[in-house]
Amino acid sequence: MSSTFGTLFRVATFGESHCKGVGAIVDGCPPNLALSEADIQVQLDRRRPGQSKMTTDRQEADQVTILSGVENGRTLGTPIGLLVPNKDQRPGDYASMAQIPRPSHADYTYQLKYGIRASSGGGRSSARETIGRVAAGAIAEKLLLERYNVQIVAWVSAVHEVVAGPIDMEIITRDQVDQNFIRCPDKAAADQMMAAIKAARDAKDSLGGVLTCVCRNVPAGLGEPVFDKLEALLAHAMLSIPATKGFEIGSGFEGTRLKGSQHNDPFVQKGDRLGTQTNRSGGIQGGISNGESIYFRVAFKPPATIGQAQSTVDFEGRDTVLEAKGRHDPCVVPRAVPIVESMAALVLMDGVLRQAARCVGSLRP
Repeated sequence: MSSTFGTLFRVATFGESHCKGVGAIVDGCPPNLALSEADIQVQLDRRRPGQSKMTTDRQEADQVTILSGVENGRTLGTPIGLLVPNKDQRPGDYASMAQIPRPSHADYTYQLKYGIRASSGGGRSSARETIGRVAAGAIAEKLLLERYNVQIVAWVSAVHEVVAGPIDMEIITRDQVDQNFIRCPDKAAADQMMAAIKAARDAKDSLGGVLTCVCRNVPAGLGEPVFDKLEALLAHAMLSIPATKGFEIGSGFEGTRLKGSQHNDPFVQKGDRLGTQTNRSGGIQGGISNGESIYFRVAFKPPATIGQAQSTVDFEGRDTVLEAKGRHDPCVVPRAVPIVESMAALVLMDGVLRQAARCVGSLRP
């Protein structure tokens, strides 16, 4: 199904940008996990709109309610229903755009596919759909942290032409990432990013950027040869996020400039296991996690909805000029940080359950 993700840890999201609410159904969560709304709200607060002048001014508390699957603070092993109401709805903001497909937006392709679309805010193509992913991902992340000490941290590593300096991925924390609204731990770069986003916003324009994510303490053995390789599943997850246009893992495209003798990760003894001296593989070899930290980067395009006048055509092919209304982020990457973390958690949790089904003792907590 188009709105369902995962094999054993399954998530189905629902809702449009300006309907009564959005959320998710989580099926396959193991029983007896201590879980409350507060566990989920932390990540939703990092994703919500209206956090600063660098984001959309839509005002939503994004308060989650657990509808089912939890009793007396413990998961039951049954489907968990999660609901977040839409409070600050303004579908009227989009009335003037109902007959004009926004350039580089999903308006045209949704209309082609379904013959109808939610014209207010983009409907399911809106970033508001990601609320369900983040809520579900928070549950997966809690399981991963408690049972395997898996730590997932993402941060903004580039906005437009501003690139952050090197970050030590083995020690970076979310507290360090959240020290500024841009969620870039390099303060000098963050200041430049904020200035660039402000200039784009004032010009009624938008900017793209890159997120880097590291997943530490991931158990070895996750990933399914041949088609469900772990990096393929991560790529699937990341490229399903709105506005994404690129994914690379480990050395990525830069690795193509190295020779094999330079790129290979020699094995060394690390305590009671083999590890690698370097990690250009990004923690995955042959599509299977090797016990090293997994790291990857995700590219986000500039948001398509901008206030500048753009020459285009309407759905009838008639020339027109579009000056888009509504409330939109001039750059999505700061708010995308918890979305990337959540999708990574969903992939890894599903991988853990699939591997544990083989009764591999090394994965037992």
